[in-house]
Amino acid sequence: MSATITPAPAPASGAEGPPAQGSPLRRFVRPATALLSGLLLFLSFPPRPLWWLALPAFALLGWTLRGRRPRAGFGLGYLAGLGFMLPLLIWTGEEVGPVPWVALAAIEALFVAAAGLGIAAVSRLPWWPFFAAGVWILAEAARARVPFGGFPWGKIAFGQADGVFLPLAAVGGTPLLGFAVALCGFGLYEAYRRFRAYRATGAVPRGPLAATALAVLLPVTGAVAALPLVDDSAEDGTATVAAVQGNVPRLGLDFNSQRRAVLDNHAARTRELAEAVKEGREPQPDFVLWPENSSDIDPYANGDAADVIDGAVRAIGAPTVIGAVLAPPTGKLRNTLIQWDPELGPVATYDKRHVQPFGEYIPMRPFVRLFNSNVDRVSRDFGAGTKVGVFDLAGTKVGLATCYEAAFDWAVRDTVTHGAQLITVPSNNATFGRSEMTYQQLAMSRVRAVEHSRSVVVPVTSGVSAVIRPDGEIVSQTKMFTPDVLVEEVPLRSSLTPATRMGTLPEALLVALAAAGLGWSALRSARARRKPAEEAATGGAGTEGSATGGSGAA
Repeated sequence: MSATITPAPAPASGAEGPPAQGSPLRRFVRPATALLSGLLLFLSFPPRPLWWLALPAFALLGWTLRGRRPRAGFGLGYLAGLGFMLPLLIWTGEEVGPVPWVALAAIEALFVAAAGLGIAAVSRLPWWPFFAAGVWILAEAARARVPFGGFPWGKIAFGQADGVFLPLAAVGGTPLLGFAVALCGFGLYEAYRRFRAYRATGAVPRGPLAATALAVLLPVTGAVAALPLVDDSAEDGTATVAAVQGNVPRLGLDFNSQRRAVLDNHAARTRELAEAVKEGREPQPDFVLWPENSSDIDPYANGDAADVIDGAVRAIGAPTVIGAVLAPPTGKLRNTLIQWDPELGPVATYDKRHVQPFGEYIPMRPFVRLFNSNVDRVSRDFGAGTKVGVFDLAGTKVGLATCYEAAFDWAVRDTVTHGAQLITVPSNNATFGRSEMTYQQLAMSRVRAVEHSRSVVVPVTSGVSAVIRPDGEIVSQTKMFTPDVLVEEVPLRSSLTPATRMGTLPEALLVALAAAGLGWSALRSARARRKPAEEAATGGAGTEGSATGGSGAA
C-alpha cells in the first residue's frame, strides 16, 4: 500500500511563517520599520498638527513585533524607542551638549524596548491588539514613576491635543487616551493582516474578525460618545485673567545671570498693562499670573526685588502670582510661587512638589560629573514642597502646577480635587531656546484642560504663553521671546470629570489588562514547552491518530 504525501499548505498571506530567503537586505526590513514607527510617533507630536501619524506608527510597530520572540521584540522595541525619543528630546541638549540628551533618550528608549518585549509576547494571543495596547500603557506608567520620580514626557496622549480621540481624556485621563490611540493603530494592522489572509484563503474567522473590528471602532466610537464631557460653559461665572510674558535678556542657561533684568521686564509689562487699563484699552484683570522664575531674586531676602514686585502689583491693583527662587540661609533652594496682594504683599506660597532631576537637583552628583561638568551649574539643589497648590485669587480658586509638573497626572489632578476652578502652569523655557520643547509642554496643558474640564493659563518667561479653554482650544497665545501680555475672560468650572473622580483607576485597569495578557502568554509558552516532553514520555501515543486521518499527513 502506497502512501501519498500531501505538502503542507503555505502560510496565508499576512500570517506568520519562517523568514523568507532572498536578499541579505531583508534582514534589515524589520529593524528599519521599527525605527520608522518611532520616527512617525515623534512626527505626531506638536508643533506639527499630525496627530494621526500615531496610528500608522502603531500599525507598523504591530507588524514589526507580531510573532517575534520576546528577545527580538526587546531589540526592535529599543530601535523604535530611539527613533521616537532621540528627536523628541533633542531640546534637553540645547545648552549642555549632546551627552545628556543622548543618555536620556537611550534610557527612556529602554521602556519602549520593554514594551516591545511584552507586545511580542502577547501578539499570538486572541484579541492581541487589546493586550498590546495595555502593555504600552504599562510601560508608560512605569516610565512616569522611575527612575528619580519618573519622566512622562512623550506619553502618547500628549501628542493628541488636536486629535479626534482627545475627549477620552475626560473619561480616563492620559492612560485611556494613549490606550485608545495604540489600540486603534494595532487594530488597523490586524485589519490589514486579516484582509490579506482572506484574499489568500477566502476564510472569514468570526472571532478574530470581531476582535479586529472592535480594536478599530471602539476607540473612535468611545471618543464620539465622550464628546458631551468636553464642555467649556461657565459653571461658576467667569474671571478676567492676565498672563505676563516679560522675556529674558538672552537665551541659554546664563539667562539667570541677568536675574534683575528678568524681574524688571515682568514688572514693566505689568505696569504697561496698568496704563492700558486706565486708558480703557484693556479690561481690569481679576488677577495676574507671572511665570516661573520671573523673580530669581528672593524678594523675602532682597528689599529691592520686593519693592519692584510690590510697585507693579499695586499699579495693576490685582492679586498677582510671582514665580520666585527662595534661598534660605541653610538647606535647599525653593522654586516657589508667591501670592502677592496689592494691599498686603505676599500672603501665600506654593513650593514646586516635583523638582526636575539633573535640572533643579543633581542625583549621584560625583558620578554624573564624570560625564558632564555642566552639573556644577546647579551648585545648590532645589528641595521639593509637600502641599497642594491652590490660591484664592479674588474669589477664584486657582490650581498651581509649575512647569515640569504639568507632565505628571497626579500633580495637576490634585489641584482640581482640592477645589481649583482654573489651572495655571507657570513655566520658564528660556533654557531650551527656540526648540520644540515649549510646544510639547503647551500640548500637555491642552490635554489637561480637557481631562479636568478647566481653563488653563500658561504664563512663560519667553514663550509660548497661552490661554486655553476647558475644551482644549487656545484662545490666545504669544510668540517666542517676545514681551507680551495676554488678557482674556475665561469660564470657571467646579464639576469633576470621570477622569478626575477615578484618578489612577483607569491606569490600574489597563495595567491589569497588560498583566493578564503577559500571564496568559507565559502560561501558553510553558504548556508548549511541556508538550514535547509529555509526548516523548508516552512514546508518541498522542500522534497515532494523525497517521491514518485525513489531515494531509502520510
